Amino acid sequence: MENTVKKLYSAVQPTNNLTIGNYLGAIKQWVQLQDEYDCTFAIANMHAITVRQDPANLRRKTLELLALYIACGVDPQKCTLYLQSHVPCHAELAWVLNTFTYVGEMERMTQFKDKSAKHADNINMGLMDYPVLMAADILLYQADVVPVGLDQRQHLEITRDIAVRFNNIYSPTFTVPEGLYMKVGAKIADLSDPSKKMSKSAENPNGSIFLTDDRDTILRKFRRAVTDSGNEVKFDAENKPGVSNLLSIYSVFSDKTTAEAERDFEGKGYGDFKQAVGEVVADRLAPIQAEQARLLADKDYLNAVLKSGAEKAYSAARKTLSKVYKKIGFYQL
Repeated sequence: MENTVKKLYSAVQPTNNLTIGNYLGAIKQWVQLQDEYDCTFAIANMHAITVRQDPANLRRKTLELLALYIACGVDPQKCTLYLQSHVPCHAELAWVLNTFTYVGEMERMTQFKDKSAKHADNINMGLMDYPVLMAADILLYQADVVPVGLDQRQHLEITRDIAVRFNNIYSPTFTVPEGLYMKVGAKIADLSDPSKKMSKSAENPNGSIFLTDDRDTILRKFRRAVTDSGNEVKFDAENKPGVSNLLSIYSVFSDKTTAEAERDFEGKGYGDFKQAVGEVVADRLAPIQAEQARLLADKDYLNAVLKSGAEKAYSAARKTLSKVYKKIGFYQL
């Protein structure tokens, strides 16, 4: 009987510290998705080097991210969990896909323009080619769905275009992936400027809650969070963006609806409200941080997870790459 479980692919770079936005928008969702899909989750260290990295720091961050995945509930027994650079097929397929991708398409990419402006001293080909490597990541594993935020929609579209282009020139080879647009917590705003998304690379660290922040730091940042005029705690994204952002954070971390969250703060001031949001976030992150620390002390276990994950990932990726090589005419032994 044919396997009807859909395949899902997602990856996160091991750069900077992840925020609660990354947690809610990606990793927390992965924990639920691994029971519904055949999941492949990667640590995207090949993407990371499009911006200069300190080698020792990149290695350390790689293990920290792996430990964080597992501490959050991503189960290596339920999914394929691996390091991108451990599977050479990513680079090999990216080279082939480059020959099916047009320069104009890459120059139009919003992220390329943004990162070129931020890193004007290092506008390298990897930065431009980033979406093609991302397409290779996804297409290698014949993913049916890819969880994406709004900022990654353009990259998924080019992945689909490349897959369709290749399939039309040869014959059906790649699954054309669909976007899985997550609703709850998909966009968590900066605490000091609610018009911006909370970012792990923000210039002002007070606007972001990092998963590594200790309790005192979390409470301090929430106390300083921007609110709005008036004193009513209610969700109104247009007129009360600061309060609405804090309500969103509170509701997802307390597993309550927005309406329930509003009721919790009826008749209470912004001071009590911000303190409560900080406490619910700190309470949720404490056991994750403790488990991550425990895992980081057991490097042998983490290495074993990466070795097993690389073997599973390589087996799947190699099948796709062999098929591609055959279709384009590469002579194989």
